[in-house]
Amino acid sequence: MTDLSETLPQADDVLDCTDCTIVPGFVDIHIHGGGGGDMADADALSLQRMSRYLAKRGVTSFCPASMTLPYEVLERQFAAVEAFKGSEEGARVLGVRMEGPYISMEKKGAQCAAYIRRPDTAEFRALHAVSPVCVVDVAPEVEGACAFAEAVSADCTVSAAHTAATFEQTQAALARGFSHGTHLFNAMPPIRNRDPGAVTAFFDSGTATAELICDGFHNHPAVVRMAFRLLGADRAVVVSDSMRAAGCGDGDFELGGQKVFVRDGKALLADGTIAASTTNVFEEFRNLVSWGVPFGAALRACTINPARVAGAADRAGSIEVGKPADLLVLDESLRIRHVFVHGKEFRE
Repeated sequence: MTDLSETLPQADDVLDCTDCTIVPGFVDIHIHGGGGGDMADADALSLQRMSRYLAKRGVTSFCPASMTLPYEVLERQFAAVEAFKGSEEGARVLGVRMEGPYISMEKKGAQCAAYIRRPDTAEFRALHAVSPVCVVDVAPEVEGACAFAEAVSADCTVSAAHTAATFEQTQAALARGFSHGTHLFNAMPPIRNRDPGAVTAFFDSGTATAELICDGFHNHPAVVRMAFRLLGADRAVVVSDSMRAAGCGDGDFELGGQKVFVRDGKALLADGTIAASTTNVFEEFRNLVSWGVPFGAALRACTINPARVAGAADRAGSIEVGKPADLLVLDESLRIRHVFVHGKEFRE
C-alpha cells in the first residue's frame, strides 16, 4: 500500500490562502523601463532590474519596448534582450515591443523626431530575426503603412500608434493587417462629432483590441470607464508604458535620448510633453476596480487580453493545466501577498 504521507504536501510547502484570491500573473506588453532599468541600456543588468521590479509588483511576463532610434542602436538593444532571455530572476520576457520608428511626425510625443522614418519591411525583418517582435507600432496614415502591415502581420501584431489618422484611414488599416491600438487616446486626435478619428474606429470595429494607460493622469477615470464599456471584456488591454523612473521616485531621467523630468510621479519633457509613465499594471488594476470597472473585466485586461495581443496566450495570462504557474495571491484589500513565476515564489 502506498504511504500517502510521502506524496502529500509537507508543512513547509503549504501556503495559507484563507480569504485570499488567486489570479494569473499580470502581463505588460508595453514597458520601456522600471526600477532604474531600461531596454535602451542594452545590457543584462538593466533588464534584470526591470524583471525584478515587475515581479515584485505582480507582473510575471513583459515585452520590453524600444523607441524611435537608428537601426544600429535598435539592433544592439534587440540583441541584448535575446541574450537575456532565460536568465530572468523575476518577470519573464515574452518578446520585444517595437514602438517606432514608423510613426507620425505630427503625433511623435516623446519620440525623437530625427529618427522617424517610413515603414521598412526589410529593416523590421532584420530586427525580428535578432529577437522576435510581439507588437510593432505604426501610424496608419504614413506612406507604405498598410502594405507593411499586410507583409508583417503574420509575424506579429501590428498596432496603430502615434498617429493623426482619420476614422476612414484607421478603418482601412484595420482591414489591411492592423489589429491593435497603442495607448488609446494618447498621441491620437480627440474624438469629434464630425471627425471621429482613430479612437472611434477602434470602438466601432468590434474586433480590434486597444490598450490604455490607467494611471489617472494619461486618461481621466470616466474616459477609461467609457472605453471599457465600448471595448468589452475581451478587447481592452492595460499597459504601463513606463520608463526607468518607475519605482524610483521623482528626479531627472532619460528616455530615448531625451531628458525627462519626473515630478509628483508625472514624467514630462522640458516642453511639457508627456513622456511615458511611472505606473505599473498592478497599480492600474487597483485603479480600475476603484473607478468602477468590473473586477473580471479589469483582470482580463491585465492578463489574458495582453497575452493574446502578444501572441503568448499559450504561456501567459491564465491559470490552465500545462501552462507556466504564474500566479498572484491577493488579500481582501487587493494587496499582493505572494507572487509565483513558473511555479516558484518570487522573493526579493
